[in-house]
Amino acid sequence: MVRLYTQRDSEAVYPEQQRVAYPERQRAPYPERQRAAYPERQRAAYLERRRAAFLEGLLPMDVCHLPKGFKLKPGNHVDNYLDYWSRTDVQTCTNWKAPIIWDGTFNPTSYDATYKKQNIVIGLTVFAVGKYLDLYLETFLASADEHFMPGFSVVYYIFVDDLLKFERLNLQPNARRKIKSFQVKMHKRWQDISMSRMETISKLIEDHVKHEASYVFCFDVDQRFQGRFGTETLSESVAVLHAWYYRRPKFMYSYDRNPQSAAYLGSRGDFYYHAAVFGGTWQSVRNLTESCSRGILQDKQKNVEAAWHDESHLNKYFWLHKPTKVLSPEYCWDRRIGWRRDIHVVRMLWATKEYDISRLTD
Repeated sequence: MVRLYTQRDSEAVYPEQQRVAYPERQRAPYPERQRAAYPERQRAAYLERRRAAFLEGLLPMDVCHLPKGFKLKPGNHVDNYLDYWSRTDVQTCTNWKAPIIWDGTFNPTSYDATYKKQNIVIGLTVFAVGKYLDLYLETFLASADEHFMPGFSVVYYIFVDDLLKFERLNLQPNARRKIKSFQVKMHKRWQDISMSRMETISKLIEDHVKHEASYVFCFDVDQRFQGRFGTETLSESVAVLHAWYYRRPKFMYSYDRNPQSAAYLGSRGDFYYHAAVFGGTWQSVRNLTESCSRGILQDKQKNVEAAWHDESHLNKYFWLHKPTKVLSPEYCWDRRIGWRRDIHVVRMLWATKEYDISRLTD
């Protein structure tokens, strides 16, 4: 019997209450015999996850029920030429008629030509705090230069806790990119670092982005672009399907199930979205980040923390305010899942997680 793992099994972390209440238990060294056996147990768990992920890949997805020739928007909008029916192996639209972007459903040349006429600028936000700056930032930015919105002007808004260390990277603007760096506070817990970014992004949009860009995408730094992440992703409000959940039944989603939390969803959501990538017009992203920031503050006042922090609040927001475009897991893939027949192209790839190093905050 193969157990279907939930999202965070692979991280092997303690629940938050245990992590706070028993820190000394986590730090206690393994007895020698247990320590010697740990790599073997780790390998067995890894193989079981791979088997489970393979079986999940065989589960059918819903299908797009829109009639052929359906036009998403009035007039001659480029989204009207999406081919929902070219991919019968995956779900290519939502029940609220938003497209789900997969390889083969769009013509990149048509998208680029359309948006070139509009002379748009796209903002990109990324946070690199503590060890994340050392481990991931340079690779993330180099891959973005190659694959993110190729041929279009991009403004990078980079948040770090150590500006001197960032300046030593000696990153230079070029013909299509501008770089703006900002210093942010280093929190004691990585969870607080993650949740504080919602408030920071909303302030950034008000002070900078709305004056400089039409669209903005927000990314985790511990990933890298590996293929085109282009204008086909642009829309008013954009979410990405979580790679570990898109073929799972809804009862396995990691929604917040605490009624005391502002992020509470229970089993009411549509999909499980990944907070590592979200975007849209600056107006929509400002609304999202302001809403999530309010929810996080409400939880703090109640001494409550959502199950998966800002990601739980993001999923609640997208249930109440449906995204106008959804990106397939091609746009945020984890190689540990293994081969999937529906993933024809990997456009963004999770970096190898080094939580024992990257989440050190002292």
